[in-house]
Amino acid sequence: MTLALVDEAMRRGATLEAACERLGLVPRTVQRWRRPATAQDRRCGPRTSPGNRLTQVERQRILALANREEFRDMSPNQMVPALADRGEYLASESSFYRVLREAKQLAHRGRARAPVARPKAQHVARAPNQVWSWDITYLRGPVRGAYLYLYLVVDVYSRRIMGWQVHTEESAEHATTLIRTAWQAAGCPQDLILHSDNGGPMKGATLLATLQWLGVTPSFSRPRVSDDNAFSEALFRTLKYRPSFPRAPFASREEAREWVACFTAWYNGLHRHSGIRFVTPDERHFGIETAVLAHRHAVYLRAQQRAPARWSRHTRDWTPTGPVRLNPSPNLTPLVPTMTAAA
Repeated sequence: MTLALVDEAMRRGATLEAACERLGLVPRTVQRWRRPATAQDRRCGPRTSPGNRLTQVERQRILALANREEFRDMSPNQMVPALADRGEYLASESSFYRVLREAKQLAHRGRARAPVARPKAQHVARAPNQVWSWDITYLRGPVRGAYLYLYLVVDVYSRRIMGWQVHTEESAEHATTLIRTAWQAAGCPQDLILHSDNGGPMKGATLLATLQWLGVTPSFSRPRVSDDNAFSEALFRTLKYRPSFPRAPFASREEAREWVACFTAWYNGLHRHSGIRFVTPDERHFGIETAVLAHRHAVYLRAQQRAPARWSRHTRDWTPTGPVRLNPSPNLTPLVPTMTAAA
């Protein structure tokens, strides 16, 4: 737009300098804008080397020093002070880093193996009982310093709690009982994927053998990655931030079981989940969400017809949310609509 105004002024007889002055520009700026995008920058840069530049001999000495046996596993931040303690100074830490980086020796100069990027376990749930997530969390028990352990399984597609148990210890045997019971209660679904973290009960031989016998495919989070099992973690947060969650420790395992049973009934049947258009997990799991959301949409349309001036655009989107991707990669095209693990 600015160039068009300059061209119009010059066609009417104005000079480039006069037109630029009226527009608050510098003529050189307009000339640069008109330069083709393919034009090369012909600036040559500095013609002299810095006076404090390391010589080639000093650079070679840095490389030789960094590859000595005694310094092979040290970073420049460690090498330079170590040399100073011996009365030697060759260059600063930043110079060491620069020379090693240019020689592609900045990392793994010794025998250490380079870190391996572990891909995330990515699964897509397009219907209930395709992908489950499970985990174990602590509940404070009657004995100080001792805990109760809540084992809990959630369906990734519907967010429905598929099974739970409370025990006084962690073990693969308890996990096996939970998964087998939940699998049978769900009607023995086929091609089920069970995702968990890397805890001992999750990778116990008893559980893995049972999963193989049931035809369930195990899936695990990456080691030392806290957010690869987000659906279970989000559910635990919802559980522990319920107003009814006791501030005092549970008096017994039976009391903890009674509370979890009440929470499960509320969560599955009454809790409107933000990640699934605020329908309950039961409504989504058992295929009722379409009718519920259609009714909401009709209510919103009637409200818009009664007071159209209060609606600047369309009504709220109450279409079903669709498939859910477990641990989506940032490089992948998100499913439409995008799903979250928020509980």
